[in-house]
Amino acid sequence: MAELFGFSIKERTKKGKVYSPAPPDSDDGTSAVAAGAYFGQYLDLDGVGRHNNDFEFIRKYREIALHPETDTAIDDIINESISSDLDYAPVDVELSNLQASDKIKKKIREEFKHIIRLLDFDKRAHQIFRRWYIDGRIFYHKLIDFDKPEEGIKELRYIDALKIKKVREVKKDKKDSGVSIDTGMKLDYGETVDYYLYFPRGYKGSDTNAIKIADDAISYVPSGIQDHNRNMVLSFLHKAIKSVNQLRMIEDSLVIYRISRAPERRIFYIDVGNLPKMKAEQYLREVMGRYRNKLVYDSSTGEIRDDRKHMSMLEDFWLPRREGGRGTEITTLPGGQNLGELEDVKYFQKKLYKSLNIPLSRLEQESSFTIGRTNEITRDELKFAKFVARLRKRFSELFLDMLKTQLILKGILTPDDWEELKEDIQFDYIFDNHFTELKETEMLTERLNAVNMVEPFLGKYFSVDYVRRQILKQTEDEIEEIDQQVEKEKEMGIIQDPMAAMDAMGMEGGEMAPEGGGDPSAGGDLDSAFSSMISPGDYGKGDI
Repeated sequence: MAELFGFSIKERTKKGKVYSPAPPDSDDGTSAVAAGAYFGQYLDLDGVGRHNNDFEFIRKYREIALHPETDTAIDDIINESISSDLDYAPVDVELSNLQASDKIKKKIREEFKHIIRLLDFDKRAHQIFRRWYIDGRIFYHKLIDFDKPEEGIKELRYIDALKIKKVREVKKDKKDSGVSIDTGMKLDYGETVDYYLYFPRGYKGSDTNAIKIADDAISYVPSGIQDHNRNMVLSFLHKAIKSVNQLRMIEDSLVIYRISRAPERRIFYIDVGNLPKMKAEQYLREVMGRYRNKLVYDSSTGEIRDDRKHMSMLEDFWLPRREGGRGTEITTLPGGQNLGELEDVKYFQKKLYKSLNIPLSRLEQESSFTIGRTNEITRDELKFAKFVARLRKRFSELFLDMLKTQLILKGILTPDDWEELKEDIQFDYIFDNHFTELKETEMLTERLNAVNMVEPFLGKYFSVDYVRRQILKQTEDEIEEIDQQVEKEKEMGIIQDPMAAMDAMGMEGGEMAPEGGGDPSAGGDLDSAFSSMISPGDYGKGDI
């Protein structure tokens, strides 16, 4: 790895040798090459056409993203995925499930904020997410000070997807150390080294001026959609290529038809008698020139001039008629019918939105958004919300990779520690979906109603812990946090202890002692007395 530009993070613990008849899975479009091959051989191995396909596909994605309907659909997706707020960042790290000390969690949050500042994510979140969504991949070069790597990442520099390619080099020993069975099936696929090839002028064609960059020096997040036949990473816009082209053609043909068929034209039948063919044509041109007056406006000079020598397809028709006919006649050719119908255009617009997983209700911009109950939300909106959640989950790998590099370089975590803890590191995005807020409110309401229904059976069939965990769906951390908050508010006098209030009322009344000598365990009606004084509906009225 010494010849590679950049830096590498090596694991402290070496993993044991494993064997499998199946090759390693790669869903990031990595090209596999043999060890020792020069870059020119790398091109010959995979074929130039494959790289041209990658190159052309990315350019095609960017081209169709400029189409008005596609741009509107992409804006809907990005606006749902990335929300901006004046007080909060678009995304934050969530460490509630992380089994680590508070000191480690604090450092992780600090380093994540540092990464957000390097990306300028608060201001450029939409642009970054849009690049990733359209291209189907995104690359960032992690710059560090090689003299002081313990200071972490100094700069994050975006690299155009047309200029970089990931390569996996398979190293082979001189001696064949692979394990084989009787059928000759290979079980050892050898050691692999991943790196990136950077082309300053783009990797289209046979350009061999490439710079090798170490794998750990690049943050690379693909879309997760792959063409396994050609081992290519596809964009989320790949399904929309055909729909956009069809929509363009139907719109262009509609314009041509309307321009050619919209105006009414006249047909002049000129009686030429028994004139010969040449004389008849000359006579027809004389009549046409006599009555046809074509005035045109010259925009370059601002003058109006006569332009009779040109005849367009939108002008009148002049036809000769022989003797014996009905003489000179003028008729009107009607214009095109049903020019106001746009059903074919609407069909392809709906097809485009379906290919991008956009609810068809959003196609009608004039329709208003009504907030009702969650059971009134369409299935398309629910599917769209799940699609946005998947996009966020995939895009979060960018933060995860950058955070890994930052924590390891600064010595906060070791590579082995990171492999154990990375699954518990989540990222919380700001929700700007009214449906999400409405759903959470309704769910809380239904849970509280269920608690009221279960309350008569509390202590008999249900425990308080069961109600909090299974009905209210409170986690272990939430239970602990809520209990601490309640105790703190009791001490501050914000809320009053229900048991203390009951004891005070019992001392005032003088008849609250339970039967059986005052022992609560003897079965008295303490609970009934308490329930008679305080009903469940009083908790929200400030009486307690």
